Amino acid sequence: MTKLALSDEILMKIDKPARYIGNELNSIKKDKEKVAIRFAMCFPDVYEIGMSHLGIQILYDMFNKMEDVWCERVYSPWPDLHKIMKEEQIPLFGLESQEPIKDFDFLGITIQYEMCYTNILQVLDLSQIPLLASKRTEEHPIVIGGGPCTYNPEPIADFFDLFYMGEGEISYQTLFDLYKDMKKRGASRKDFLHEVSKIPGIYVPSLYEVSYKNDGTIENFAPIYEDVPKTVQKQLVMDMTSAVYPEAPVVPFIKATQDRVVLEIQRGCIRGCRFCQAGMVYRPTREKDVERLKDLAYKMLKSTGHEEISLSSLSSSDYSQLQELVTFLIDEFKGKGVNISLPSLRIDAFSLDVMSKVQDIRKSSLTFAPEAGSQRLRDVINKGLTEEVILDGATQAFEGGWNKVKFYFMLGLPTETEEDMKAIAELANETAIRYYETVPKEKRNGRCQITISTSFFVPKPFTPFQWARMYTPEEYLRRAKIVNNTVHEQLNKKSIKYNWHEADVTVLEGVLARGDRKIGQAILHVYEHGGIFDAWSEFFDYQRWLDAFTACGIDYEFYTMRQRDLDEIFPWDFIDTGVSKEFLKREWNNAMAESVTPNCRMRCSGCGVKKFGGGVCYENKN
Repeated sequence: MTKLALSDEILMKIDKPARYIGNELNSIKKDKEKVAIRFAMCFPDVYEIGMSHLGIQILYDMFNKMEDVWCERVYSPWPDLHKIMKEEQIPLFGLESQEPIKDFDFLGITIQYEMCYTNILQVLDLSQIPLLASKRTEEHPIVIGGGPCTYNPEPIADFFDLFYMGEGEISYQTLFDLYKDMKKRGASRKDFLHEVSKIPGIYVPSLYEVSYKNDGTIENFAPIYEDVPKTVQKQLVMDMTSAVYPEAPVVPFIKATQDRVVLEIQRGCIRGCRFCQAGMVYRPTREKDVERLKDLAYKMLKSTGHEEISLSSLSSSDYSQLQELVTFLIDEFKGKGVNISLPSLRIDAFSLDVMSKVQDIRKSSLTFAPEAGSQRLRDVINKGLTEEVILDGATQAFEGGWNKVKFYFMLGLPTETEEDMKAIAELANETAIRYYETVPKEKRNGRCQITISTSFFVPKPFTPFQWARMYTPEEYLRRAKIVNNTVHEQLNKKSIKYNWHEADVTVLEGVLARGDRKIGQAILHVYEHGGIFDAWSEFFDYQRWLDAFTACGIDYEFYTMRQRDLDEIFPWDFIDTGVSKEFLKREWNNAMAESVTPNCRMRCSGCGVKKFGGGVCYENKN
């Protein structure tokens, strides 16, 4: 029996102690004396969030299939335990062995969203690992960053020994082999980092230097040694069908955010929305064969006991074998008490037919994401949805028995006008009108409910909108107020509910998303002054961030309020995602011209990812 790192006394004091005890179904124990590498896989947020993350499940499964590697999991301790661990000097530990992370070879941190940056420092601090990579010695683990936020790693570059760019299934075996070989030869940490920088997809920040112009923009970014690559190319799995995938994922002890079997049906997206980073950096679209998915569904349900199965994809409706897969799932599992969840579907006749089979129509709502209220602005962002398609989809839904619809929009998009803002409320009203026109009074299940939610647009690296400006929190709230006021002017205002996002979080997210290395000192300042769990509204303190920027001499509006020049060097320009900067510039200009670019199946737009040699780029080749 593994001895727990936390005493019974501590476990009795804290919220949800099951977060910290390990030993869940399908978790993997190994003999530490028989492995060459111990790897701690961290999600820098609370257990329930981290246990829902598919990427960690895939890597956990892949690493533990390697005979001489033992991968354990670690998550951010909740503030109650954080306080105790600091006071009592208890080092952060891996769930499987309950042993300190500081004694492992690697600490891998997946970085899914900018607001977890202070939690990265929390994990390092509680692990008793120096926060700055430059202060670490031979005794400390190599700290690796991965995940979507590494597409601009510069704000957190000082805290990591290396970053892995792209999909983790490709270069880790090479990295581990190099580590074992150099360890056997007694090589230093410094020598290992130099050599590992030559592996495709690996970025070692300490081996690169950045210089700045007088206006604060980057003058030059280059490696400090001749044999270190000038660009780092993202790593991609081109054969999704035979790629490693967990057939027996770990089952959490307590309810996770997504407590279900997840089938990843494809990676990438054909749509080309100009605001969407995932749609750009995961190109090209690559599908998993339907027979493999059927097999996985059986195995994962059997090995976990889960009662729900969900499809994972950026746009499930674009999966070419969707009809066959969904029909199979319904026929095989619906009668066995298994719920089927189908996110990211476009609302069309097939989708509605499917959803009517898997949902309780009276309780469920349908979700549309037009992102912009007016057709003009939807063309600017290349959303590829017309008002007619939206209203027809809603009409079909109302005819099918639904009376609840959710709409997701963004405010603050490039070129947005007051008319575009008002159009959000007007589209909601038009949808309500369709309900009352479509459903006879005697068949109505009460009033229809149209819920509209707006987030505020954040420009992200490697998107056509990476050059766009942002606004002040006050300006974002002014825009939300225009939408709110327009909702109250609508004929069907009682059928419409409006929610909007926090404006100050948006501004900060924008700073962190497009920041450079200077931002790291502010992140460190915030953590040292008590900032953790910034992704949770109850812990987020905007003033603490403003104070940090002031203390560090950082003009945060430099990162948010200005539109970039097309020839500016960005902090992330050394990364090669396959999507060329020329294509992104072309798309920015198309946006300004309100011109729509067809999706990848309609026409190749020459974005650059064809060089990877597979996926949607080659679908129609004989």
